[in-house]
Amino acid sequence: MEVKASLKYLRISPRKVRLVANLIKGLTVEEAEAQLFYNSKRSSKDILKLLRSAVANAEHNFHLEKKNLYISSIRVNGGPTLKRWSPRARGSAYTIKKRSSHILLALKDLSEKNLKKTTKLKREKANSSKIRAGKVLKKGDKIKIDKNKN
Repeated sequence: MEVKASLKYLRISPRKVRLVANLIKGLTVEEAEAQLFYNSKRSSKDILKLLRSAVANAEHNFHLEKKNLYISSIRVNGGPTLKRWSPRARGSAYTIKKRSSHILLALKDLSEKNLKKTTKLKREKANSSKIRAGKVLKKGDKIKIDKNKN
């Protein structure tokens, strides 16, 4: 079960918000809250508020426990840009771009993460035998290379 929450029109540049978002990607909710609470970046306060909103959605709507949730994905996209003008020499003007961000946060249950790991291990075991020149080689087999052949 994936629980989503979004924050739109945050008046901080997406590049600055991504620094904090990449810090918490893949962490459990409790670890992410600790990271965000002690982080000195301005956007960490807003992302913490968004994370707590997503947790409240999970608890109220889907009856999931906070300790069993982790951040499966967090996406930061650019929002609308406000354009302002600054006067410069000889009557010219430079544009000032005041950027905004849209953040999309998705939480998943830890049990789903463990299921994905086990299926990934099964796939790796199935692919452990490789075919080379008509022979099936297993993981421990050594390959002889003939240096005379080009």
